[in-house]
Formats: sequence, structure tokens, C-alpha cells
Amino acid sequence: MIKIFIIEDDSVIAEKIKQHLENWGYEAAIVQDFRKVLPEFIAFDPQLILMDVSLPCFSGYYWCGEIRKMSKVPIIFVSSASDNMNIVRAVDMGGDDYITKPFDFQVLMAKVQAMLRRTYDFGDSGSLMEHNGLIFNLSNTTITYDGQKQELTKNEARILQKLMENRGKIVKRDKLMMSLWETENFVDDSALYTNINRLRKKLEQLGLADYISTKKGEGYLIEG
Repeated sequence: MIKIFIIEDDSVIAEKIKQHLENWGYEAAIVQDFRKVLPEFIAFDPQLILMDVSLPCFSGYYWCGEIRKMSKVPIIFVSSASDNMNIVRAVDMGGDDYITKPFDFQVLMAKVQAMLRRTYDFGDSGSLMEHNGLIFNLSNTTITYDGQKQELTKNEARILQKLMENRGKIVKRDKLMMSLWETENFVDDSALYTNINRLRKKLEQLGLADYISTKKGEGYLIEG
């Protein structure tokens, strides 16, 4: 499970972030002692850090510098300071992204997911997925069935990957939208619907008319 370390001194915000991360299947921990950020980071060994700038004892910039002496773990700064000077300083100290408060939790989750995708190639363990005769090549985003091949767009490939990874389970619409949300540009239901329809047409052209099922009011499903 991917672990995310929250270095935030506002307990209400920290708990809300932790709850959202856990709802999306991540393991999250909040720093307990702001004098011992480094040993807590080492003990938890996270794949990503969410770091406030204004902290007790030492600033987030200081802790970012200390962490960078031993680790390249991605760090997203979360701060109420929105001026360019703070953003530039965050990057100079080794930060990878910057979110200003107040923020939308969907934006936060989109940035977290995008950062994890850019930093860790989770597809290295296998570039091919197969289910019920359909072969999905993640490296070149093509699908093959019964000797026929179709090319997918990046969005179509992301949808299919999410559904195949969760085959036999309903994948909710909001999770599919998050998988398409590479930037802060909002992806709404109509955009998801359009991409699903395009993917279905390509599957139909291969002879797989009912490969993706719609569960009304819930999401989409590839039968296990």
C-alpha cells in the first residue's frame, strides 16, 4: 500500500486530508512531534509527503531541505501563502508541487495521483494485461482480441486499466474521473461518458460488445 506522510500543524485540516487519502486506499500518517519530523519520516518511510510551510519549531522549507539530504521522495507543499516568492522557494528547497489553501480536496487528490504516477512506474511489473481473451498492452495502449488490434487514446487506456485492475468489482464514476484528471482541469460526467462510449465502440469492433457493463447510479464493471 502506498504511504503518504502529512506534515501539517492544523489538526482539523490534517485529519481531513488523512481521511480523504484513506478513502482512496492510501495509508496515511500525520506527524506527531514537530521536533522529530525526520525520525518520524524515516520510521514511516512514505512514498509521498504533504508538507505545510508554517510549522512549529522549524518551517516546512527547513524539513524539506533535511529530507532532501537523504531522500528523493516527492514533496507537495500545502500552504496559505500564494505569492510567487514562496512557491519559488519551495521549488528551490526541493519541493515537487505547491497547493495553496484553501483547496478543493478533489484537486489535492488529483495532484497526489498525478505525482505518484510521474514518480513511480507502477506498470513496470507487467506491461500486458489479459482478461477473457482481450490483451491490453499498457506500453503502447493497444488492445488485441482474436487477432485484431485497436489503438486507444490515453484517456481510454486509463479507463480500461482501472476497470481491468478491478475486474469483478464496480468502479465508481468519481474514481474513473480521477484517473483521467492529470491536471486541475475538471473532468465531468459528460467527458467520462464520452470516453466510455468511445472505448466501448472500439471493443465492439473487436467483437466484445458487452465487455464493460454499466451499473446505474454506481459506476462501471468488467465482469470477473
